[in-house]
Amino acid sequence: MKIRDLLLPLLAIGSIVYATTSIVRTQPTRELTDPPNAPPRPGYAHNVAAVGLIEPSSEPISIGSARAGVVDQVFVTVGDTVKKNQPLLKLRTSELEAELAVANAAITQAEAAVEVAQSQVTISTAQVKIASAELANVQRLLDFAESVKDSRVISDEERTQRKMAVLTQQAKCQSAEASVASAISSVASAKAAVVAAKAQQRVTQVEIERSTITAPLDSTVLQLRIRPGEYVSSATSSTPWLTLGQTQTLHLRADVDEHEAWRIKSQAEATAHVRGNADLKSQLTFVRFEPLVIPKKSLTGDATERVDTRVLQVIYRLQNPAPASLFIGQQMDVFIAADSSTK
Repeated sequence: MKIRDLLLPLLAIGSIVYATTSIVRTQPTRELTDPPNAPPRPGYAHNVAAVGLIEPSSEPISIGSARAGVVDQVFVTVGDTVKKNQPLLKLRTSELEAELAVANAAITQAEAAVEVAQSQVTISTAQVKIASAELANVQRLLDFAESVKDSRVISDEERTQRKMAVLTQQAKCQSAEASVASAISSVASAKAAVVAAKAQQRVTQVEIERSTITAPLDSTVLQLRIRPGEYVSSATSSTPWLTLGQTQTLHLRADVDEHEAWRIKSQAEATAHVRGNADLKSQLTFVRFEPLVIPKKSLTGDATERVDTRVLQVIYRLQNPAPASLFIGQQMDVFIAADSSTK
């Protein structure tokens, strides 16, 4: 009875020992290791931490198009340095060139119409002179006939015929004068047609000029997302297809939490550290405050971060860039010195 009474407790103890051993053996081994790179450390007794984003000194410039169309040629690639007014790309202009040819033909036709109208003015003016001379002649004959009182010399019928000749010639003069006025009006109309045709020609030429998109300033091509054959819209797009920026001098846009914005002074020193290597750092020179406090956009993923955080953006210039390649859009850790009275 004693052995049978001890068997069950011994089995239970053995099972517990086996289970415990199995659990211990299957547990992963955790070893404490140092991070590959030490986190950045502020060099000031009192500071404000922020996250900065590198940007060109001109800020990124998203190039737009004044007219929509299909891209015919792209003259630049990413990384190219361009001068102000240098062509970046050209839209297809075959239909505009056809319209320009039509406008040129319309100008030629309108100028020919002006010459014809001016010739008509000359002809009509000459007809007025001829009619006036003939009127003077018949009027002289009428005056002579009326001055003779003897009916045996000039009959009444002759006098009547001479009066009718004067009236007829007066009508011819009026008609010739009206022809001159009409010809002058035709000249004015033809000249107006020339002006309109030249205006249409200029409109087409401007559209052709607008089809070649040029650089607004000396800059570097930061991003290119357009190729020949693709369609460019004149409407604003959320995804820019060509981005430029001045990269000779780099700026850093630091987001400072609004709760600590009051601690920032324009004359305060600031340092930016390259993420991944805290030893690479750059001194910052204050440029300006952005006067509008905006919602934070670059989320870090921290569980304690509030999505409704608002930040004051402070613009700095990278005074002595770190001995490493810095890229537009790269994030850096920023520490801004704060007075001991504002800690």
